[in-house]
Amino acid sequence: MISKRTLLNSVAAGAAAFLLAPLSLPSAAEDAPTAGYPTRPVKWVVPYTPGGATDVISRMICQRLSEKLGQPFIVENKPGAGSNVGTQAVINSPPDGYTILLTSTANAINVSFDKTLPFDFAKDIVPVAGVARIPLVLVVNNDLPIHSIADFIAYAKANPHGVSIASSGVGTSLHLSGVLFKALAGIDFVHVPYRGSAPGLADVMSGQIQGMFDNVTSSFELVRAGKLRALGVTTLERSAILPDVPPIADTLPGYDTSSFYGTGVPRGTSPQIIALLNKQINAALADPAIAQQLTELGAIPLKGNENEFAATLAKEIERWRKIVEFSAK
Repeated sequence: MISKRTLLNSVAAGAAAFLLAPLSLPSAAEDAPTAGYPTRPVKWVVPYTPGGATDVISRMICQRLSEKLGQPFIVENKPGAGSNVGTQAVINSPPDGYTILLTSTANAINVSFDKTLPFDFAKDIVPVAGVARIPLVLVVNNDLPIHSIADFIAYAKANPHGVSIASSGVGTSLHLSGVLFKALAGIDFVHVPYRGSAPGLADVMSGQIQGMFDNVTSSFELVRAGKLRALGVTTLERSAILPDVPPIADTLPGYDTSSFYGTGVPRGTSPQIIALLNKQINAALADPAIAQQLTELGAIPLKGNENEFAATLAKEIERWRKIVEFSAK
């Protein structure tokens, strides 16, 4: 079994090295006049099905961009293949600023998880701006004698073949957050992938599955209603919508994962357009009404200029690459 120190040192060292590498940012030669951009509607591609947090957040930002830039910013859902269908569609679009991708944790994971991708995400998509970060939470069935992360670890050790953890699918942040948890806690459990988080949560509530890592946006109401028990959040800070739930890192130092969302455009897009979009997205995130809505979803605004988001994206790609490597061992 991999030691905690080896795992944490490997993730940290790899991330530092990756951040020192050149980022896939446009060169001065790719600069071009914005020509009054935008002069027509802009597509905001969400590579997921309609109705989730990605849709809600995207529509909030797009409404603000439409108001400030004078043209409709239209959310277009293109789900499939773990976000790869929508990502490929944006990469294949003209680099003119009229097609924007909602980037996510899935993109960062797929760089290393799926070696068959017909594109190079880090090169083909240019980072524009961060949008939000969302903690995950480990929830368990209410009937289990488990009330803390320490209890969960002790229970798993006492029942080495009796603990199952659901996820929204193999290779998702929910699955890989469990992989990191197992490695740091020195335990084992059975991973049960579902097609989405809703059926997994249903089976945890019924007792068919013992627990699940899930985004707080889709599980906090179940926790508040007493239908699930929350043991710990995956970020280093507590979640505003689950303030009584401690970070897992309080018990497992160094544990830190989350879902994140941002924006990107096809490589070759004018830096002037990228800078304009970055400015307006950050202004939207600073709007008190939008900030409040994000808080109510359990999301943390991810602000910064395009270079800062590029650094964040690079760090996330490397963080998940290391976890993917450990999942294969």
